[in-house]
Amino acid sequence: MRKLSTLTKSSLVTGAALAAAIGLAASPASAAGTWTVTGGGSFKATASHPILKDTNTGTTLNCTSSAAGGSATNGTGLSGTNIAAISSLSFTGCTGPAGISFNVAPQGLPWHLNAVSYNASTGVTTGTLTGVIAKLTGLCNATFASPSGSTTGASLNATYTNGTHTLAITGGNLKAYSVSGICLGLINNNDLAVFTGNYVVTPPTSLKLTSP
Repeated sequence: MRKLSTLTKSSLVTGAALAAAIGLAASPASAAGTWTVTGGGSFKATASHPILKDTNTGTTLNCTSSAAGGSATNGTGLSGTNIAAISSLSFTGCTGPAGISFNVAPQGLPWHLNAVSYNASTGVTTGTLTGVIAKLTGLCNATFASPSGSTTGASLNATYTNGTHTLAITGGNLKAYSVSGICLGLINNNDLAVFTGNYVVTPPTSLKLTSP
């Protein structure tokens, strides 16, 4: 068995964070080998200034902070698929161009974190955050989900760095649906978007993952 490292609760996520950043972007079905989780349980994670960027128009939506909560179950011989779950997620202080405020409501929780590979030299686990759907409401309204459909959860890239206890969500595939309100062409139906956020996990209860 190759030791994946010590993930701390102060260091995992999205899983189902969230969480996530994954180049990561392998599908859950590709999560290789079997994994052992010890020191698991409930965790919390926070991110400062997460961003959603519409890659078609360049519009950037910024939030002051985001908070997530989830869990990882102890066990051996586990699949990397759904190795952790994000069961709660909130965003505060979200604004767009010209300071226009909006609310973000995650849909279809829990979202799942899937472990795919581990780099022992850097202490980084690579994987995906799946099931992602979110609704934006305010002067401009939209739903972001998978490019395959508005009710299908998107898959985002994710990495977890042991040294900083950070789950990074980057890239992946989000698409805008049901755009309405006063959006002024900043967000349009079928626009693609990217979400980025670095979630620091607490408390510092050790969570160890190992794989073949």
